[in-house]
Amino acid sequence: MLTLVPTPIGNIGDISLRAIEALSEADILLCEDTRVTKKLIHILKERYNTQFEKTQEFISLHSHNEQSFVEKLEKSFFEQNVVYVSDAGMPGISDPGQVLVDYCIKNGIEYDILPGANAVLTAFVASGFVETQMLFLGFLDHKGASREAGLNEALHNGYTTILYESPHRIEKLLKEIAKSEPARELFIAKELSKKFQKYLRGTADEILKTLDGNFKGEWVVVIKAGEKQNSSAITQNDILALDLPKKAQAKLIAKITGENTKACYQRLMQL
Repeated sequence: MLTLVPTPIGNIGDISLRAIEALSEADILLCEDTRVTKKLIHILKERYNTQFEKTQEFISLHSHNEQSFVEKLEKSFFEQNVVYVSDAGMPGISDPGQVLVDYCIKNGIEYDILPGANAVLTAFVASGFVETQMLFLGFLDHKGASREAGLNEALHNGYTTILYESPHRIEKLLKEIAKSEPARELFIAKELSKKFQKYLRGTADEILKTLDGNFKGEWVVVIKAGEKQNSSAITQNDILALDLPKKAQAKLIAKITGENTKACYQRLMQL
């Protein structure tokens, strides 16, 4: 049997009794990072006096080897009690895990997913944005046209949208949003459930001023829903790069996005 076990995203007190039980009874622990999982188990032993199987085997399973690992699997592997844990949070959410589940489904192997800590839902609820529909897009690509297209999708899909971002790129993301959607309201959270947890809500520029260069920590970015705009292979930045008057640019942007032409022109004049 396979069990996917969520682990705390920062505060060890958030681990569930079922998760502790699953970890303690596992014969094989598949780990995104064996060092992190061994540290977690050590804490559980010390703090909660939990007894673990003495012969547990730890196997590294991460995004770089997940596919090749699964391709070599035999169904008999799951005759043992197998548990998969990521470093933090719910396996399969911007972490490995889904390929294992897919293998179990296709091969008739029993599996279970335990509920638990999740940064996406925590940030979504903490945002206070009242829309109940949301999209999660994970991490945007680091650069290039694919990043621009991903950000355009995040801003203009009509839903509250959640992104993950690293401390190395959160400033870049906020500046990109400030340029494209200066009035859009955001909620960002860092180090959820940890000692230095922080919530901020406002426009991208307002948040940048509040942060004042302090971008340390892992970030979750919640973008308040805006009006859904038509998708296009041509982006606003493509049009702004053309040597055209602002009125002509506004007309073209309005054509591909559905934005009001006058409002678009007024926004461009402020760039």
